Amino acid sequence: MARRSAGILVYRSQGPRLEVLLGHPGGPFWSRRDQRAWSILKGEYAEGEDPEAAARREFAEETGWSLTGPLEPLGEIRQRGGKIVTAYAACADFDTATLSSNTFELEWPPGSNRTQSFPEIDRAEWFTLEEAGLKIVPGQAGFLDRLAAGPCASRGS
Repeated sequence: MARRSAGILVYRSQGPRLEVLLGHPGGPFWSRRDQRAWSILKGEYAEGEDPEAAARREFAEETGWSLTGPLEPLGEIRQRGGKIVTAYAACADFDTATLSSNTFELEWPPGSNRTQSFPEIDRAEWFTLEEAGLKIVPGQAGFLDRLAAGPCASRGS
């Protein structure tokens, strides 16, 4: 059975431009990566769990922000590794300086017998759709196209 994640692609209008919010994964494996490393704010959920509820929970855990407004479905994408990601779009605005992510523990450096704590998301930033296309992990780029063609097509370019 494939692993499943659900997440939210938040967007806002900045004049004639549309911007999306992406998160950069925390921890040592991602610390030096930028291009093709950013992601929609998402997380795994259990079989039988409602994907929209999971997307809201994961968004709150990874950012410290809550979304109470409606979510617009963007469908599913199967990533190269086999994980199925279900995404939703939401129009909202957040101050990225207030990001407060949950953490995970990892033995680091490997073999050191020392456990360190790292944020799941070390930063979040707003990007134009063009910029986001260069930043987002390739397996999620389709959500940017769906957003541009769907919920926010008339809100920016």
